[in-house]
Amino acid sequence: MCPPADAPIENADQEMVAIDTTTPHISDASASNVNSTNGTAASQPPPVKAHKGVYGRASDFLSNTSNWKIIESTLREGEQFANAFFSLETKIKIAKMLDEFGVEYIELTSPAASPESRAHCEAICNLGLKRTKILTHIRCHMDDARLAVETGVDGVDVVIGTSSFLREHSHGKDMTWITKKAIEVIEFVKSKGIEIRFSSEDSFRSELVDLLSIYRTVDKIGVNRVGVADTVGCADARQVYDLVRTLRGVVSCDIETHFHNDTGCAIANAYSALEAGATHVDTSILGIGERNGITPLGGLIARMMVADPDYVKSKYNLSMLRELENTVAEAVEIQVPFNNYITGFCAFTHKAGIHAKAILANPSTYEILNPADFGMTRYVSIGHRLTGWNAVKSRVEQLNLKLNDDQASLRLFL
Repeated sequence: MCPPADAPIENADQEMVAIDTTTPHISDASASNVNSTNGTAASQPPPVKAHKGVYGRASDFLSNTSNWKIIESTLREGEQFANAFFSLETKIKIAKMLDEFGVEYIELTSPAASPESRAHCEAICNLGLKRTKILTHIRCHMDDARLAVETGVDGVDVVIGTSSFLREHSHGKDMTWITKKAIEVIEFVKSKGIEIRFSSEDSFRSELVDLLSIYRTVDKIGVNRVGVADTVGCADARQVYDLVRTLRGVVSCDIETHFHNDTGCAIANAYSALEAGATHVDTSILGIGERNGITPLGGLIARMMVADPDYVKSKYNLSMLRELENTVAEAVEIQVPFNNYITGFCAFTHKAGIHAKAILANPSTYEILNPADFGMTRYVSIGHRLTGWNAVKSRVEQLNLKLNDDQASLRLFL
């Protein structure tokens, strides 16, 4: 779990300096307005602009990196995590927190999975959440569809395997049967006046001609979204971009994406999909899910904050991220990783003397994210042989003590 803001620091023998996180990241031009020993601004710096790279980027009318939505699947994909046994009370708590955080959709386990799953789905649908729509994830089967629409959900996510692996060893059906069944289920759900998404499963090991054919068919009959799923986590960012870009030229509906993290590419793949024209990304808190999970909510937020911080901050209550992750970590009895995106113990901790000196002068030198945006605290370690005297001097000033530069330098060797 993430330590609370006022908690003692782990490894207390290696003292940390807590730096004022209200200090904004600043541009090179305004760096001279910052006191290099305490990191507080002497005058108000100009607003910070997103980092765009040395050469900038050509505009792309298909890119959605500044226009996307989250389908938060902790209560569906996350329930498939090996250590997840969510009670209804826990699910309701997480759902309410996700609503307050601002996610556009929450996806729930299929009501066909068990009587308990159906009861939980109905209970969450009856919460009357303010911002967030409720979806449930079902097989491409009429019995599942009938159960789903009876729960009161705002939409249904339909999925069926399209790769040769799944067609042979899972459901045993060919593409003709899959297409016919998809049309039947989609038309039924549409007749109930709620949202419908159709997704292939194992998209990146399916034949491209099969994918484009069925996506084109379901788009014509009016699905809200088609889904692309990297079910085994085999895809890389280039493959994702190529498939989504191709699909964007075939369908007019929204494109949802679902990336497993077996090879560590889930965040990069989600970003690449948005660049190619996808509109929705599936996430789970701490990335929990089947095997080693999917795109983590915090990781996606970190990546998208670099792309368009104003857009992200306008949509989501970012200060809630740590509380969300602590809640889920406690529920599944795991620790938030020390190097977790944004909320990890070491995410905003600086140690080397060169780093500390620059951070104290201008946090943008070694941070692309501002901890203050997430209610987090920046730390500079001073209890190690790698620590520079600037960090020691800063700590001395925080304690209202007096120590000249020579004494601060000598302190490092005592």
